[in-house]
Amino acid sequence: MKKLSAELVKHLWAGVVIPAHPLALNEDRSINEYHQRLLTQYYIASGAGGIAVAVHSTQFEIRDPEFNLFETVLKWTSEEIAKATLQGPFVKIAGICGSTEQAIQEAHTAIHYGYDIGLLSMGGLQDWTEAAILDRVREVAAVIPVFGFYLQPSVGGRVFSYAFWSEFVKIENVVAIKCASFNRYQTLDVMRALANSGRHDKIVMYTGNDDNIVNDLMTTYRFPIGEKHVTIDFKGGLLGHWAVWTNKAVTLLEEVKEYKKNPQNQTANSLLRKAIAITDSNAAFFDPAHDFHGCIPGIHEVLRRQGLMKGVWCLNPNEVLSPGQKEEIDRVYRDYPELNDDAFVADFLQKKHHL
Repeated sequence: MKKLSAELVKHLWAGVVIPAHPLALNEDRSINEYHQRLLTQYYIASGAGGIAVAVHSTQFEIRDPEFNLFETVLKWTSEEIAKATLQGPFVKIAGICGSTEQAIQEAHTAIHYGYDIGLLSMGGLQDWTEAAILDRVREVAAVIPVFGFYLQPSVGGRVFSYAFWSEFVKIENVVAIKCASFNRYQTLDVMRALANSGRHDKIVMYTGNDDNIVNDLMTTYRFPIGEKHVTIDFKGGLLGHWAVWTNKAVTLLEEVKEYKKNPQNQTANSLLRKAIAITDSNAAFFDPAHDFHGCIPGIHEVLRRQGLMKGVWCLNPNEVLSPGQKEEIDRVYRDYPELNDDAFVADFLQKKHHL
């Protein structure tokens, strides 16, 4: 059983920005090695504290035999991290999905390429019982530290009961949970289950609620447990949204940390105003107006505009920008110019070209 190092445990609990790494393609839908590696370099340069690759934003189709890109993206990302001059600890997270057999195989592959944690998707298991899914988690956790993943049903996830999460948080070698339920009630289920488990100091919470990023990070959950209260908060985020404008996300997380050290109404009001702007921007990128159909192309479109990708192509040719989505991205660029990191990216690319 691989365990997470004490240094990386401390790093995750300090709270970091973890972008969900996209997949850079050419127009013929072959992988674009230059831009795939460039994206990894951009996230490191932006000040991210880790990267999650082979996850939803990297497209689950990378595992299909016709593309066979799962190992490729793990390998290239790992190589770029190894070459980089890192500013501190950096956590490498590999997406893991599929049946128990497939998930275990992917966990071993992740370890082979030097990954620290497996982000274990529970999507595509709609006909499994909760007990069977918990057994799958236990088997994967016996191989690699597990980052749990509550994925919203709109993009392939499913709703789990409070009882499920009560058992989930008891599993040894579960080190973190990403809550991407996009639902306050379901988010609360996970937090309350963890508070009642007695393991709230063993499992770190990360937001994946792209529609509620700032509010999640600002909020401290407080639960009465026996004669005392247990508090839990989201320390950082593992987000598809943070695959774009990443340098500004790093600044945002630091602002929230400073606020939590010294809460003041003026700072809270400023952050909550920013929260609305970020959620509005996310709506343009993630396309809830069309049931999130354009969520991956939306991320690609921002990166394309910045010169970090060549185009918005996905492995599935049906995954394209939705009608009006490009105009919505134009709008949020116009309405919230303070949120983008275009200047940072331009400087980053200029330095790359001068090397």
